Amino acid sequence: MDTILQAIIMGIVQGLTEFLPISSSGHLVVVPYLLGWTDAAGRPLPGQDPFITSLAFSVVLHLGTLVALLAYFWRDWARFVPAGLATIRDRSFRGDPDRRLAGLIAVTLPPAIIFGVLLNDFLEQKVRQPELVAVMMIIGAGILWAADRVGRRTDEMDRLGFGGAFLIGLAQALALIPGISRSGISISAGLGLGLTREAAARFSFLMATPVIAGAGAWEVKKLLTGESGVAVEVAALAVGFAAATISGFLAIGWLLRYLRSHPMTVFVAYRLVVAALVIVFVLRA
Repeated sequence: MDTILQAIIMGIVQGLTEFLPISSSGHLVVVPYLLGWTDAAGRPLPGQDPFITSLAFSVVLHLGTLVALLAYFWRDWARFVPAGLATIRDRSFRGDPDRRLAGLIAVTLPPAIIFGVLLNDFLEQKVRQPELVAVMMIIGAGILWAADRVGRRTDEMDRLGFGGAFLIGLAQALALIPGISRSGISISAGLGLGLTREAAARFSFLMATPVIAGAGAWEVKKLLTGESGVAVEVAALAVGFAAATISGFLAIGWLLRYLRSHPMTVFVAYRLVVAALVIVFVLRA
């Protein structure tokens, strides 16, 4: 298959699955496997371009989803950044909801930073087999289903406390395991704490912005030190980046609208179907 077409497919997959609660890291493992681009260990099959599954390409796709987040929520961040700086300066929230929300987002960061630094490289190397992703997809489906059923779904973001925000940050750290889903696990945690579906998703996206930015910077650092191991293909990078940005932006808006009046059932079912499909492919190999 043409590398440009592969780049577009992977960009769309990254953009959609980064924000829908179905696991982007899991899909970036299983999609190339199901399409016959890689083997079960994630290695490119003969005749396949290794660039599509390389570190360089993955970094650019994640930067595309970061641009999608910033484009969608730029008005929010235009308020939160100065509000957060004012909070540090005054050492007070002064009853300002923007200052408080900036503080809530900040509270979610330590778990992501600590576990990301300690475990990201290990998990990237050791936990990328399609069958393990399938198991995590099933586990994540169960967590999402239970949270959607049990949660009160009555509170908006302004009712979230700092302890609850920290718990959502801890939950988000589990998304380092491919198949769990950053948005899925953080939305589940928000639902478990009583947030409405839309509020849980919105907070998940806001708290993901600095995490994705930090992870992107970390991966760019590795890329600049020569760890990509493949020749960079500029055209594929450009179309992959564009596909991830556009599909990510559309996914954010669609999911927030969808969750105003729909449960998580379709995402739970989708995760189970993908897991079953992967297991069938692995058993037939």
